[in-house]
Amino acid sequence: MNSLMRTPRPRTRRTRTALAALATAALLGLSACGGGGDGDAKADDSAASGSPSADASPDASDGADAAPKPDLDGIPDVVAEVNGEEITKDEFTPVYEASFAQAASQAQMGGEAPDEDALKKSTVDDLVDTELLTQEAASRGIEVSDDDVEAELTKLAEQNGMKSGDELLKAVAAQGMDADTARSQVQTQVLVEQLVTDEKGPIEPTEKELREIYDAAKKQQEQSGQEGQAFPPFKQVHDQVEEQARSQEIGKVAQSLVTGLRKDADITINI
Repeated sequence: MNSLMRTPRPRTRRTRTALAALATAALLGLSACGGGGDGDAKADDSAASGSPSADASPDASDGADAAPKPDLDGIPDVVAEVNGEEITKDEFTPVYEASFAQAASQAQMGGEAPDEDALKKSTVDDLVDTELLTQEAASRGIEVSDDDVEAELTKLAEQNGMKSGDELLKAVAAQGMDADTARSQVQTQVLVEQLVTDEKGPIEPTEKELREIYDAAKKQQEQSGQEGQAFPPFKQVHDQVEEQARSQEIGKVAQSLVTGLRKDADITINI
């Protein structure tokens, strides 16, 4: 792994690297819609994804006025510094708000309020990890173009049964994440994928690995008492399984990179 070099670069809005959730269909959800499903894979193990389900309709925002709001009092103007690069409140806020909205939705089902202190910590940790990976990518001359982002949005939309990236962004917005933040997350995802490819080479899961993932998901459904629900055949969901396997491996490599980069990094967290 290349050592981290301090390279001047344009400022971009940072977002968490856990955006593979937008890219992949969770196998446990495949049976519910015959091959579609909500994204659930992570691009790094350190973050709980704030990404919404791509299956949401714009009407999902009904009742949003009654939803709990995150507490942003006391957030400093600079939430962290990474090797001299500042992560600002403006960068932190949209990511935290999206994470809070997801956590609040999940908490309502369990009857408990989100743990905001823990959520703030995980959010700033995710942003630090993203900055470390961004700096490492810059040191290797890796850049993501607007065309790269648009291509990824189109791919994500198609994987989730949508016609365009704009349709995907509307579904994301229905769950509280604005288009700019979602687009920036996709940019980060592409950047991490390119960095991982530079580190390890192309990620190409074997058919044996894909079958193991599929079998594990099928077994989990059976153990959860949903034996009566039809589980899609392997051939039908092959592409989704392949994308999930790829995302999982990217997450492992990215986390390994982050672990190494943190050892030598100068990190100050102000939350």
